[in-house]
Amino acid sequence: MLREWWLKWGGDASMATPRRMKWLVCFLLVGGAFLCLSVGDITLAPSQQAYISIGTISLFFFLNRRKGRHVTCILMMLSLFVSFRYLIWRLGSTVQFTGLLQIIMSVSLLLAEGYALSTLCLSYFQMSWPLGRKPHNLPDNPDDWPVVDVYVPSYNEDLELVRSTVLGALDLHWPADKLNVYILDDGRRKSFYDFAKESGAGYIIRSENNHAKAGNLNHAMKITRGEFVVIFDCDHVPTRSFLLKTIGWMVADPKLALLQTPHHFYSPDPFQRNLAAGYDVPPEGNMFYGLVQDGNDFWDATFFCGSCAAIRRSALLSVGGFATETVTEDAHTALKMQRKGWGTAYLRQPLAGGLATERLILHIGQRVRWARGMLQIMRLDNPMLGGGLRWEQRLCYLSAMSHFLFAIPRVIFLVSPLGFLFFGQNIIAASPFAIMVYALPHIFHSIMTLSRIEGRWRYSFWSEIYETSLALFLIRITIVTLLQPHKGKFNVTDKGGLLARGYFDFSAVYPNVIMALVLFAGMVRGILGMIFQYHQKLAFQSFVLNTLWITISLIVVLASIAVGRETRQIRHKPRVRVKLPVEVCFADGASYHAHTTDISLGGAGVTLNLPMQLETPMDIVLQYSKPDDGIRVAVPATILGQRGSWLHLQWKNETLEQERQIVSFVFGRSDAWHNWADFKDDRPLNSIYQVIKSHRRPSVPALPVGSQPGAGI
Repeated sequence: MLREWWLKWGGDASMATPRRMKWLVCFLLVGGAFLCLSVGDITLAPSQQAYISIGTISLFFFLNRRKGRHVTCILMMLSLFVSFRYLIWRLGSTVQFTGLLQIIMSVSLLLAEGYALSTLCLSYFQMSWPLGRKPHNLPDNPDDWPVVDVYVPSYNEDLELVRSTVLGALDLHWPADKLNVYILDDGRRKSFYDFAKESGAGYIIRSENNHAKAGNLNHAMKITRGEFVVIFDCDHVPTRSFLLKTIGWMVADPKLALLQTPHHFYSPDPFQRNLAAGYDVPPEGNMFYGLVQDGNDFWDATFFCGSCAAIRRSALLSVGGFATETVTEDAHTALKMQRKGWGTAYLRQPLAGGLATERLILHIGQRVRWARGMLQIMRLDNPMLGGGLRWEQRLCYLSAMSHFLFAIPRVIFLVSPLGFLFFGQNIIAASPFAIMVYALPHIFHSIMTLSRIEGRWRYSFWSEIYETSLALFLIRITIVTLLQPHKGKFNVTDKGGLLARGYFDFSAVYPNVIMALVLFAGMVRGILGMIFQYHQKLAFQSFVLNTLWITISLIVVLASIAVGRETRQIRHKPRVRVKLPVEVCFADGASYHAHTTDISLGGAGVTLNLPMQLETPMDIVLQYSKPDDGIRVAVPATILGQRGSWLHLQWKNETLEQERQIVSFVFGRSDAWHNWADFKDDRPLNSIYQVIKSHRRPSVPALPVGSQPGAGI
């Protein structure tokens, strides 16, 4: 009967209309919430509630064996039921006010738990049904294709970083008379002007730098006239097929203002580089670009992310250009367009590759800016207020904004056990058995349900590390921005830097070092209390529970400290591991089939079976062809070394045309980043092991093919 009903109202995602799927998801989620509220307050003894806990966990294991989005929605309902049951129990049975300190601690923890549950609900809503949009075909006649302006804004970045992006943009598969590429140079540097003139790109400057990146883009809008604007941050090099896969939707739907694609980073972020298990887990940004944005697209609530996006000029002009009121001009601009009735879309295909922030302190600075910007939007142009948005869009924006309020609740969760261990305050006035009966199922279902939803995009417990690394830095920013939303300015995130030797960046982790010392003292206090002080059963159980809690907190904080253990970064041009068929041509005319092991803007690794040992260095020409993408490469290179069948090549990059071919070879392939999500599905127990493993110093990683740097130049 359920199967017949399911097929009637949509069945398989490919058969269902978006409207029917939306109503289905709303029915399941809202129905689950009402179910929670209607039965969660039934008064039963803890021993009876234990049977409900065991039953819900058993039901989860039964349902989790079945695939399908409808089953996932049912598991969300089950998770919300258990969580609301826990919250109702907390509100009705565990809050006591016996002193000022106890009141402060109890209310703080209760508010933090309320925040966590609200963000869980919003996350379930936001990720309930990723749309999975595919590229839309363009008109058959290229004469009917629109004129596109490509902007590459820059302020203080090195020209070497910008060159590849500009050359990649100039090489986009698009009619030459309908493609204009512009360097927007807010640094007003002669070297950039000379490169633009040499390469054939346009060059735009302005007399002053008002409103930072948003002002730079708005100035360019006044000068250029393309129907669509495509923006690439200066380190995001596009594939040749970027416009072919994005502009089709813009042409097909005249009400579509924006089509965003993922920000894929081919260099490792600080968590990958500095943690022993960093390369074994998905990068931090994968969940947002692999799952959250795709879920936003279902609700027509895609956010603009500042780069790798196509935008309709008329939509921008209708809202006065890029938003300048906040430091996150991207998300705020999308919000303004959506208020005007424009649609937005997301294509979950990485069509550009960029550089991640190399060091933890730079990563923190970038996230601080994002947090300030989203909180500015909350205060200055709150999506929950005003007109123009549907309720689904408001909830998606609420989820995004409320996420950046995590700092204070995260710290509260970490330190709450200290209330009992140091001050003897029972901030949850209940027996340890009752806490286990209500709290453990709540924790279990939220972890396991999110694990099913997030799968290969985010592993369990790693969000705790990411958030803990930032939390103590964000507390001040959160409070200041909420009170004074106009404070703060746009800061450019430095990229492309080198690090001659590894070191421990105390400036990036000192708040967590202090916290770790306090948590360690709390853990020692708990152990000593269990051994020497309390022998009553309830008191002993309370010490065990709080000591276990503080130990888990300490593990997370230590992992966040380990991210500050900066490893060497001596490769100026990060390599990506990929196996491509190539021809190696020697000076005597001999040519051999070979395969790359890794490639970069500086060189390549190639496997080639030769009958003899070569005398190096030796000059060769490497050839590569991919007709589907229109890529034909013949680049001179020097063999620097040979180890068996493996050759170490360095490009002889002597002309602009050779540089363009190298960029096309490394970045231009349409499938360059197709395996960005090649990670196994999450297994929570294994994820715990990876968190603990990350406390060790990282060794040389076995890198995922096509996504991370390899050996070589």
